[in-house]
Amino acid sequence: MSKSFEAIRDARTLGIPKMLLLGLQHMFAMFGATILVPILVNSYFNGEGLSIQVTLFFAGIGTLFFHVCSKLKVPAFLGSSFAFLGGFATVAELNTGIFADMTYGEKLPYACGGIMIAGLLYLILALVIKVVGVKRVMRFLPPVVTGPIIICIGLSLAPSAVNNASSNWFLAIIALAVIIIFNIWGKGMWKIIPILLGVVISYAVALIMNAIGFTNADGSAILDFSGVSASSFVGLPPFLLCKFDLTAILVMAPIALATMMEHIGDISAISATVGENYLEDPGLHRTLIGDGLATSLSALFGGPANTTYGENTGVLELSHVYDPKVIRLAAVYAIVLSFIPKMSAIIGSLPSAIIGGVSFILYGMISAICVRNVVENKVDFTKSRNLIIAAVILVCGLGFSGGLTFTVAGTSITLTSLAIAALAGIILNAILPGNDYTFGSNPSGDINRGVSFNPQPKKEA
Repeated sequence: MSKSFEAIRDARTLGIPKMLLLGLQHMFAMFGATILVPILVNSYFNGEGLSIQVTLFFAGIGTLFFHVCSKLKVPAFLGSSFAFLGGFATVAELNTGIFADMTYGEKLPYACGGIMIAGLLYLILALVIKVVGVKRVMRFLPPVVTGPIIICIGLSLAPSAVNNASSNWFLAIIALAVIIIFNIWGKGMWKIIPILLGVVISYAVALIMNAIGFTNADGSAILDFSGVSASSFVGLPPFLLCKFDLTAILVMAPIALATMMEHIGDISAISATVGENYLEDPGLHRTLIGDGLATSLSALFGGPANTTYGENTGVLELSHVYDPKVIRLAAVYAIVLSFIPKMSAIIGSLPSAIIGGVSFILYGMISAICVRNVVENKVDFTKSRNLIIAAVILVCGLGFSGGLTFTVAGTSITLTSLAIAALAGIILNAILPGNDYTFGSNPSGDINRGVSFNPQPKKEA
């Protein structure tokens, strides 16, 4: 039986109750990863980081905004992007220029300001793609450049994972084990939400350990519910206005290179899953505009960057329900949940050890997947130019741990390691002879890389 025969493109034919449940399934699919971003960022900012309520609100609003920009055609959900975690960690530790005497909470709006600018870069790429075509643009961003840059993002976060896990290795290992078990041996929906299951099951173990009287390695309580009891059941998300500083912008803006590649790959994957070429209709430029503006809108009011979510693409494949209206229902659920502070407080009580255990997978995957993608795109490292580009990116990305700080017109500017790596890679790729990368010549490699302009064709009966 063909996929096109099985596909349900109008969920109303299933009835309203089933349609509502399908929307709830999509909400839960994105939930674990989306709320994990503010939890991780809070660990960098000593509890003064992103709000879970604001994150959920803009995941919902951003998704609805994206659907409007894409003519209501693309069944994509926008959740929190993990790519910017390294940027948040860097801004949290900035101690030069205007950041010298700031608290962690005072630095957060500047991180959000950098993300807002990063989101606007999507509009530039969308315009260039519309004018000159995607193949010419991608020649400057081949796998030998984007791969090592994203590898650096994951590796730079590794110490944070170990530091969090070390507070209680037992809980960290349980979270890690649960994720591995369900990811490898899980079936159906269980296989799609291993991160959420890892958090929930390890949290249940933490509840038991806390009740028995166990403590963390430093003697502190495993769980602290003081914030939960002080929270109300209904309340507005704590929005804040972003602020701008060139140093923070230079921390965050280069990360858009990674997230824009991720976006193109996710739209390709959705196209392949659904059997529609969304890169042509409504067009890649429209989906980029939707994603970029959703990210900038979120950051403007103190939220994280948004990105199209692979978890929800997995739900599409599982259910064969391709109606974008179901995704929009999930977005509405996320918005409603954002107005329940007590739920956010319960989530915020998650032990740092569990965060560390989950991070072992997430941070490692960021780098490991990009290693795989470089291989699948057949990057030829027998060529000196490719070795040089990758080597310089990796050393810059991992070696300049404190970045480079200099003063321009009396303003202190810090180029972070990721910004240095991105600039070095793009410049070297542009000036060194022998660039033989042609976008679209290896569709299967581009798809596995997370970048493709050629979705898989529909399967026929």
